[in-house]
Amino acid sequence: MSRQTRQISYVSGISDTPLKGQTIGDCFDATVARFPERDALISRHQGLRYSWQQLQRAVDQAARALLALGVAKGDRVGIWSPNCAEWTITQFATAKIGAILVNINPSYRTHELEYALKQSGTSTLILQGAFKASDYVATLAELAPELHDGSPDGFASARLPDLKRVICLDEARALPGMYRWSGLLQHADRVTADRLAELQAGLEFDEPINIQYTSGTTGAPKGATLSHHNILNNGFFVARTMNLSEVDRMVIPVPLYHCFGMVMGNLGCVTHGATMIYPGDGFDAQATLEAVAEERATTLYGVPTMFIAELEHPDVERFDLSSLRTGIMAGSICPIEVMRKVIDKMHMQDVTICYGMTETSPVSFQTQTDAPLEKRVTTVGTIHPHLEVKLVSPETGAVVPRGTTGELCTRGYSVMLGYWNNEEATAKAIDAAGWMHTGDLATMDEEGYVAIVGRIKDMIIRGGENIYPREIEDFLYTHPAISDVQVIGVPDEKYGEEVMAWVKLSEGESLDEEGLQAFCQGRIAHYKVPRYVKFVDAFPMTVTGKIQKFKMRKEATLELGLD
Repeated sequence: MSRQTRQISYVSGISDTPLKGQTIGDCFDATVARFPERDALISRHQGLRYSWQQLQRAVDQAARALLALGVAKGDRVGIWSPNCAEWTITQFATAKIGAILVNINPSYRTHELEYALKQSGTSTLILQGAFKASDYVATLAELAPELHDGSPDGFASARLPDLKRVICLDEARALPGMYRWSGLLQHADRVTADRLAELQAGLEFDEPINIQYTSGTTGAPKGATLSHHNILNNGFFVARTMNLSEVDRMVIPVPLYHCFGMVMGNLGCVTHGATMIYPGDGFDAQATLEAVAEERATTLYGVPTMFIAELEHPDVERFDLSSLRTGIMAGSICPIEVMRKVIDKMHMQDVTICYGMTETSPVSFQTQTDAPLEKRVTTVGTIHPHLEVKLVSPETGAVVPRGTTGELCTRGYSVMLGYWNNEEATAKAIDAAGWMHTGDLATMDEEGYVAIVGRIKDMIIRGGENIYPREIEDFLYTHPAISDVQVIGVPDEKYGEEVMAWVKLSEGESLDEEGLQAFCQGRIAHYKVPRYVKFVDAFPMTVTGKIQKFKMRKEATLELGLD
């Protein structure tokens, strides 16, 4: 590495392992050929277990059935369901026929569902009946009342003109205008295995295969369009960093609709022959612990709040977690004490930290399994193989020196094809040189470890001083009474913005606003000391564990009368 490269925040990921030039379907079939009798998928809440050979039969049957109903290459097939075996079967069935899978957030309500279906032009929708407070059938029927009448073969919707067919996973809840999952599969005999193989062989790995909608915190959600090449290779290298192999068994309590589940989880397992284990349709700490213990899992995924819930489960000591070795913690930074417990009490000595975004398939950075504890709790690791990263000044676009805060930009095979039917948003995100601008502020040290210090939009400007919330959060984590903390900026007439801390206390601890401010005095600059403090039991967050600071700012502004 040259002297100049050491001085600036740029690095590329080197690897002696080439990228996979395969489609997802071809990679799946190759894994089946290698490990036909090994466990492939275990959906514990459904009581379903598949070997790789059995899963292949289920996938091919679903693929032929979709073809029989008229689904073609390039058609958008939406799936709106919590975690289940059918979700994964659909994922690989659509990949084999070249249909583009549209992941729909299980938490969506009427307005969000309508937007995603229309914006993507979804022609086929596979949905669950209901889950927790979500009644999927009733919600869709509100948009398409035609489902109450007629037959699935002649379904047409005035409000959703692109939608041609609906398939319900809950047989008892299906409306007259819906196919039942079992009814769908009965159509498979109309298409031969040779026809499916012919179609699969004609696919190219650079073609789009997946649309995932961003959270839409700043306007309408955008559909990140991803190719076989994007997500297959990302899943492979994520799992390779954890040294996964066919003997590993991965518990996946994170949602499949998100890259964490379907790419880092499912595709990570498929590329290495490891077993996918779903403890439930939604996250439950006890179900997750039971899955690890009873299935002798070696790998566990989750966001920090999931690991905290597992560690704080009242019966955690009765679960044998000694089979665990590795896993991924992502979504937000992990407090050091939580990381120590994950390593010591859950036996995850090789646990890794990941960072990425949907638009980059998703992972760009990951810690190695032997990374020091300090690096696992203060950084997101180093750049992934075959990718590039640079940190640039948000004002000038110039690469900044190491140790200096700049916007994180990544480039390489993982960058999305673009936002579906949104060239303007694509051009704003990916520049002419192919760099994906993340909007995250970061620093890079001499070893190439990157630390995320905040979002450009989250940066607080108080009286001309740039304040990075992450810096204050890291400091406040050192207070013994604080379990978790998030820092935001709120409007201020004098300074433009003021610092506010939302604080979650550890169980049995007490602290007030004056005590927290006194703790800060003399330890951090006066302008970084929180002017406002709010004690909470939880933070607003997405189902993937990302804190929604925009909601915190809105709520705090109203509560404090600062609007």
